[in-house]
Amino acid sequence: MDPIEWYDDADRERLVPEPPKRVAAPERTPYERDRARVVHAASSRRLAAKTQVVGPQSDDFGRNRLTHSLEVAQVARDLARALGTLPDIAETAALAHDLGHPPFGHNGEQALAELADDCGGFEGNAQTLRLLTRLEAKTFSEDGSVGLNLTRATLDACTKYPWTRADGQPKFGVYDDDLPVFTWLRTGVEGRRQCLEAQVMDLADDVAYSVHDVEDGIVADRIDLTRLDRVAVWQTVREWYVADVDDDVLDDVLTGLTTQGSWPRTSYDGTRRGLAALKNLTSDLIGRFCGEVQEATFAASSGPFVRHRADLVVPRRTLLEIAVLKGIAAHYVMRADDRVALMDRQRDLIAELVAALWTRGPDALERPFADDWHAAVDDADRRRVVIDQVASLTDASAVAWHQRLS
Repeated sequence: MDPIEWYDDADRERLVPEPPKRVAAPERTPYERDRARVVHAASSRRLAAKTQVVGPQSDDFGRNRLTHSLEVAQVARDLARALGTLPDIAETAALAHDLGHPPFGHNGEQALAELADDCGGFEGNAQTLRLLTRLEAKTFSEDGSVGLNLTRATLDACTKYPWTRADGQPKFGVYDDDLPVFTWLRTGVEGRRQCLEAQVMDLADDVAYSVHDVEDGIVADRIDLTRLDRVAVWQTVREWYVADVDDDVLDDVLTGLTTQGSWPRTSYDGTRRGLAALKNLTSDLIGRFCGEVQEATFAASSGPFVRHRADLVVPRRTLLEIAVLKGIAAHYVMRADDRVALMDRQRDLIAELVAALWTRGPDALERPFADDWHAAVDDADRRRVVIDQVASLTDASAVAWHQRLS
């Protein structure tokens, strides 16, 4: 059975109905149209100049948010196809998953979260939903912009955290003033359960950045997999990713990873042969994680693996293998002294930029955000406009705006 046959009219529905378009055969499916809209969105292009782990201007090898999103999309599409899920929906969710990230990656996200505390907070995933359903210019209703006007199934797949800030979780997927569209896209869904396609996107994100951040760190001469300070790395794993795990368990998990045939036995030397070996390692690890998940998912259910009819099953061991790789990258890259000092300066820049825009008001904003400012009914709404403007900037444009306004 073709996976698309599992999706019904409600899944294909858009917030604003659209008439059929005359196109050359074969006709694109609604979900192929969704993918195209995300690919062509302005916020997708901006990802090329936004930090993944290190700034996009730091070297010519390391990932930026765009290349990371493309890699997540590839992993998501392949895993979805293997499960019998519609690949277009999972791939679109993966392409969109980081659209809401502000300048300077998670560091900028933390800074904006503090600055937006009095207007509903800031969270990159909630900002993604806001972009897809409001800020990106594609479709309008009588009440204004509805963003890209994606199908219900695709928007649900893009919702990594299907709950509000009021639920008390550090991560959330919708701001209070975006609740109407969130309620619409979750029609017929009870509770906080992710749809299967969102689970695929979520796992693909974890797999991609756990493996690729380590690869980037190795090439940047920050990580040597043959000389790991296990005590320090395990502490980072517990503080950042998995709190309830002992050193001996993590030792065993790492030992298991080293049995992978492509795991390095000598330090990376920068040669083409060395780079090829590193590429083989990343491919093998991605295949390892996705294979383990596929096997566990099939063992738990006969499907169909679409929407809310089944769940992705990620074995505990696989979660810990991914956490170990994340911890290695976090300890040697994100927690490095030079990186910590840079992050402090970035947070200061974000705070000063928000303050300058708040003081200057609509005259300092781009036209769409200036219009939002004039339409705002109170200071909380106007504060949100400033946050939206800053979140839209790339790393370089944030620096340029700060220099110009300060």
